[in-house]
Amino acid sequence: MSTMMNLNELYAFSKDMSNSERLPSIFFGHGSPMNAIQDNVFTQTFKTIGQKFDKPKAIMCISAHWETKGTKITAMLEPRTIHDFYGFPRVLHEIQYPAHGSPALAKDTASLISMKEIILDHEWGLDHGTWSVLRHVYPNADIPVLQLSIDVNMSFAEHYALAQELQQLRTKGVLVIGSGNMVHNLGMVDWARLDEQFAFDWALEASDLMKEFIMKGNTKGLLDLPKSNTACTLAIPTPEHFIPLLYVMGMKDQQDTISLFNDIAVAGSLTMTSVMIG
Repeated sequence: MSTMMNLNELYAFSKDMSNSERLPSIFFGHGSPMNAIQDNVFTQTFKTIGQKFDKPKAIMCISAHWETKGTKITAMLEPRTIHDFYGFPRVLHEIQYPAHGSPALAKDTASLISMKEIILDHEWGLDHGTWSVLRHVYPNADIPVLQLSIDVNMSFAEHYALAQELQQLRTKGVLVIGSGNMVHNLGMVDWARLDEQFAFDWALEASDLMKEFIMKGNTKGLLDLPKSNTACTLAIPTPEHFIPLLYVMGMKDQQDTISLFNDIAVAGSLTMTSVMIG
């Protein structure tokens, strides 16, 4: 198959999305960028995820690492691999995840939203919140990947409502994923015990409450979490790593089951807990 044929197929992507099996929606606790190149309990689980359902026609990721004013969606054909970190080994900076994008899908996705304008972006690419996970789940990078940004001016309730408008993507062959961490407080990480699996008492309390709300489908509880108690305030000192979970939960309907994986805390103040809807 020629390169030109591949590009034409990507531009015409939206014409082949009507009769697809319903896909799940997944929140990945992505943790340290080093997980991109490590073989550990978390990445071993990542490698099994893509075997649990049909191969998607495309992937859309909401990553904690793309915050914008206004909501944007990547609309380029060849998104660059972004190394948005520092202080890590050179080998991590050399990683490439050469998945195509899909301008057609970006345009179609923007058209699904009635609550606000979605801006087609041609500058960003795939940041490590996306590729550090996907290089384990789909190592061949043979599925088009888009990113949807996190608008810093939106409330939790508005992010959740936007996700609900995008729920129909699940029936069009698109795997919607969120990438962040439910408990994420870098300021309180025990750097001397960075590789140890343990949680401070407040992190455990917050994590347990989050999981209770998730498993019970308690949307209001999730939306109110940062102001629930001191533990949750510490667990979510800034919102960007928690918001991707809200997009995944917004994809849920009444027929879906909910399951957890990688439900482990590390370094005291981070949880790798991940969620599958459907």
